[in-house]
Amino acid sequence: MWALVVIAALFEIGWATGLKYATTWFEWGLTVIGVVGSFSLLVYVSTKLPASTVYAVFVGLGAVGTVFVDFFFFDGDLSIGMVFFIILLLFGVLGLKTVTDHEEDVK
Repeated sequence: MWALVVIAALFEIGWATGLKYATTWFEWGLTVIGVVGSFSLLVYVSTKLPASTVYAVFVGLGAVGTVFVDFFFFDGDLSIGMVFFIILLLFGVLGLKTVTDHEEDVK
């Protein structure tokens, strides 16, 4: 199930980037697909795992990924402070996932 959260976060990175950089109908179409894909997966996984943890992991990974996509592909700014807080955010997300006491439903 957690792999679906990561996939949902990848969709979120795509649509968040699309909101800033999309200029053609095709790019806007991909952005809409990203929105639908990310939230569809998020809703599905939230029915199987603790919604609060799923949402925190989803948003954290999406935020970190969006910063890196902006930096690596669109010449965005990245400072030492940003790197520090990104690492802090990742530790928080991983820590939250680690301490969540919930077994996945196996169906």
